[in-house]
Amino acid sequence: MFANFEQKHVHTERGRIFARVGGSGSPVLLLHGYPQSHVMWHGVVDALVDEHTVVVADLPGYGSSFRPPLTEDHSAFSKRRLGTDLVQMMDALGYDRFAVAGHDRGGRVAYRMALDHPERVTAMAAFDVVPTAEVWDRADAELALTYWHWAFLAQPAPLPEALINANPSAFFDLHVRALGLGRRAQRYPPELMETYRALLDDTSVVEGICEDYRAGASLDRMHDDADRSAGNSIRCPVLVLWSAPGALPKLYGDVLDVWRPWAEDLRGRGLDTSHFLVEDEPEQVAEELNALLSEETREIPADERIRS
Repeated sequence: MFANFEQKHVHTERGRIFARVGGSGSPVLLLHGYPQSHVMWHGVVDALVDEHTVVVADLPGYGSSFRPPLTEDHSAFSKRRLGTDLVQMMDALGYDRFAVAGHDRGGRVAYRMALDHPERVTAMAAFDVVPTAEVWDRADAELALTYWHWAFLAQPAPLPEALINANPSAFFDLHVRALGLGRRAQRYPPELMETYRALLDDTSVVEGICEDYRAGASLDRMHDDADRSAGNSIRCPVLVLWSAPGALPKLYGDVLDVWRPWAEDLRGRGLDTSHFLVEDEPEQVAEELNALLSEETREIPADERIRS
């Protein structure tokens, strides 16, 4: 797993971000979702490294990256602030411009980065998400039952933290696995599942998860609303993939229709997977990413792809 990748603890203004870097060529940053770590990209990276420098990172608050300070307004965990942290990380690694792909919460950081740093992000992919403002604006009884954890994790501290920490195994088995993690057993060896399960034993990770969702219910939504009101959209090529039998089509119908007001150059499709589509079907995800990255590479002069 991650053979020939170099481990790095990259210094940023707020703290150190853990990343693995491998391959050569135009850079792409891969971001994980809730409640995982960078490890979720293990099945995809080998298909990217021949033509791309691949950076896989733990989001601040997750995995081995720094824990942002807690603030009353949850701004330390806003996707805008996390996106800035990751732009600083890419600066420190020597990349002025790069593509970014994210699953779940990482997808929310990815599209916020593309909106806030259009001069830096050359292509963007978001997997099994729609924009945060769209989630809250369209919330109904079906969403409350399907995505109940959105409201639960956003409750004021320390309620969700206390309940999760009281029995992290139950939370993992009855909630996380119910989302589809491990459903295709051949893709999830026991040691990998234990890696994910052990993340919830770290109370600082649980705290970070909850702060992430509190920011999603407040500042992230406000930032999306402001961009939508101003008519801002993502200018780089955008790839959206989702679980075809999963929640998004049930809640929103045509997923691309939800994304069209947000992206000028949009493509995507549903995959026959669970929510954890990157690990369920890594070959398909890698194929789609390579197609997106081939397009953005053609648009960037070779001498601008990597600063080193």
